[in-house]
Amino acid sequence: MEAAKTEQLTSAPETMSSLPARRGAYGFDAPYAPLLMTLGGACLLALSVTRLWLAEGRPAMVSAAALSVAALWLFLNAGIFVHTTRAGKFAVWAELLDRLELKGDERLLDIGCGRGAVLLMAAERLPRGRAVGVDLWSTTDQSGNAEQVTRQNAALEGVAERVELHTADMRQLPFDDGSFDVVVSSLAIHNVPGAGERARALREAARVLKNGGKLMIADAFASGTPSAPGRRPAWSPRSSCRKRERSARGGVRLLATARAER
Repeated sequence: MEAAKTEQLTSAPETMSSLPARRGAYGFDAPYAPLLMTLGGACLLALSVTRLWLAEGRPAMVSAAALSVAALWLFLNAGIFVHTTRAGKFAVWAELLDRLELKGDERLLDIGCGRGAVLLMAAERLPRGRAVGVDLWSTTDQSGNAEQVTRQNAALEGVAERVELHTADMRQLPFDDGSFDVVVSSLAIHNVPGAGERARALREAARVLKNGGKLMIADAFASGTPSAPGRRPAWSPRSSCRKRERSARGGVRLLATARAER
């Protein structure tokens, strides 16, 4: 059977104004990151002012200017990070979920669902289906990350009856082979330490996916090519993620869109 070809994300994402307002509270991804960027920028700015105050001449001015530019770069990155985690990822995933062309009766798994940003958007597209989320509920990876918070968000978004949550490690999913029509993951797999362990998580995603099912991953960097016994990789290792890294939208990279084939 011919494997479905991998596609790049090339069409323009939906604007934030065209997206329905989210009623849940979704926190911040990696909350320490923008804080460290802001702190670093403040320290560099303080060094720049001190340099100008204590030293004179052209070298001091050049040094202060360089420190100020570095501080501005960190402040800018902190702002982009906050925008991505609070708004940008919703625009990206609205487009990606639309591209899955869900019929509404699928069984979908979100690996590393966190507070439900992607899981609940998917559930809205599954009036006759089921959206299942798994997570270890780490507050380091996402602020306020907890199962009860995700359940509350599901209720606020009006999809609680079609959402199911499990506490599980993505490297050892508590589901049978071929349990899901669709598997998605957003900014989660990179949190697993070690390339081998990330590859293990991807193999688990392939294992629980039905023959002909769809896999979509958006993450910070490539984690390898998943495969499971009896299944062919859904995209070529040679083309893997290099092209898709150029399709970033607000800091989120589409690493793979694929269809599992035996």
